[in-house]
Amino acid sequence: MIPSRSDFTAVVLQNLTTTAPYHLVHLADAGEVRSGITPERVHPAFHTSFDWHSCVHMHWLGVELLLAGADDPQLPAVLGRTLTADRLHGEAANLDAHPVFERPYGWAWAARLTAACARLPRPDWRDALQPLTDTVYRLTAGWLPRLHHPVRHGLHSNTAFGLTLLHGAALDLGRTDDADRIADAARRLFSGDRGWPARWELSGQDFLSAGLCEADLMARVLPADEFATWFDGFLPDPAPLLAPVEVSDPGDPYLVHLDGLNLSRAGAAHRLAAVLGDAQLAAAAEELLGHGLRSLANRDFVATHWLATFAWDALRSRPDQPSRRSIATNGAT
Repeated sequence: MIPSRSDFTAVVLQNLTTTAPYHLVHLADAGEVRSGITPERVHPAFHTSFDWHSCVHMHWLGVELLLAGADDPQLPAVLGRTLTADRLHGEAANLDAHPVFERPYGWAWAARLTAACARLPRPDWRDALQPLTDTVYRLTAGWLPRLHHPVRHGLHSNTAFGLTLLHGAALDLGRTDDADRIADAARRLFSGDRGWPARWELSGQDFLSAGLCEADLMARVLPADEFATWFDGFLPDPAPLLAPVEVSDPGDPYLVHLDGLNLSRAGAAHRLAAVLGDAQLAAAAEELLGHGLRSLANRDFVATHWLATFAWDALRSRPDQPSRRSIATNGAT
């Protein structure tokens, strides 16, 4: 069963008003330790939803819901409390002071949040986010030339997933130089890959498919015919990546990642099916999506602070959805 907009809205509102537990990752100096570190002091905007990146992408989901017509007046009110110039200036300053923090996963969601806000009639939110977005892309420009070996596992530091979101947001925001820079890096890092070991990809706490993330990225930066050839060599048998995965303990914060894997695989498979014109891949994506959506019944905070975001992304990647911006650009940069 597909959740309604009001179901998704309830998840966002709960997350953006839940301040604890919070997983604070911060390299504190001696003065900060003595004075007492709190999440809100370090992260004036993104100090709810368990951790920084989850708070960012819950804001993104809230904006996406407004774009889809959600009419709960609490939603813009809650978003407006944190998407202010003062609070987001603090976030930009913190990232500038800690330039490897949340690289690339949190960076990517921050850029995607700005791209979503740019489609709303709320220039104040977009403008407030601009310093953080500029910092993200400046740090990305400095990082990519030093990145000689991509991270190829299914967790937050996965290179292909981060570059995919950063590339899409750059296109949506008209940052063509940034998009070109990311596309060049993607081709440098991944265009020579062949024979992805799909049977050996899955590990016990993945929420991303490293193989499908890489293919999803390359579909955006290669022309369609060139991508089809690359995909045949890279993943000649995608079947092992398309089988739904069961979670043995949905209350375990790491094992529950596998519920997210079903959803992120579904989204990537739908996008790839659209590029390749592959009906079997599309059918597999629907099976993964149905399996993943059932996980939204899990009301434990280990699930509710993030799974809805991946569910929404997968649902919006279906071919009947109108908002597939930057999903299959096929070498547009």
